[in-house]
Amino acid sequence: MGQRLGVNVDHVATLRQARRAAYPDPVTAAALAEAAGAGQITIHLREDRRHIQDRDLKILRETCQTLLNLEMAATQEMVKIAYEVKPDLVTLVPERREELTTEGGLDVTGQRESLAQAVRHLRDGDITVSLFIDPDLDAVRASHKLGADRIEIHTGRYCEARNAKERTRELMRVVDAARAGSKLGLGVAAGHGLNYDNVQPIARIDEIDELNIGHAIIARAVLVGMDRAVRDMLRLMRGD
Repeated sequence: MGQRLGVNVDHVATLRQARRAAYPDPVTAAALAEAAGAGQITIHLREDRRHIQDRDLKILRETCQTLLNLEMAATQEMVKIAYEVKPDLVTLVPERREELTTEGGLDVTGQRESLAQAVRHLRDGDITVSLFIDPDLDAVRASHKLGADRIEIHTGRYCEARNAKERTRELMRVVDAARAGSKLGLGVAAGHGLNYDNVQPIARIDEIDELNIGHAIIARAVLVGMDRAVRDMLRLMRGD
């Protein structure tokens, strides 16, 4: 298993922000995840700052021992922040204030001009850029044309499939998108909705080199601790 596990610690911050307290600390959670074997820490600095705060990002940039992946909208404010903080990787994602979580991939065709500008500015700052897209071949090709280094395939429909037939169909869409991205020379990640029950078929896709998983790991960590939650996920990804 050559995939790295990116642990998204947003929901540690969600719990903290529920009381506007100083704890639990997503920076501490990130360190525990790394110690358990995570190869990347992922955070989403949303425009409404509902969980991760600017201070979290700055401290994580100083303390992260693996890779720091910043998910963000393709806005001037966020590009400026990324340019100053210099995460290892920026993943551009769609963002709507009323959504509970990211509901789909970027509209890489409809937002071509703004995305191209954001990609260009970020790459000028020596930041690797990934685009969060639906498992759609046109979206893969458009991402390549926009100059992205990587794509992250949205696995939400696969995870939410209501029956085996639908799940197989959505899995094959992910497989096809991953293969197309790899053939174009793009790095390929996957994420959204992955958990301990559905991760293995995605982890077996050779072209995918990174999985970003947040809610499932943090939810388990609340009950059994971060170390065990991360190690359990890594075992499943390896097929143990």
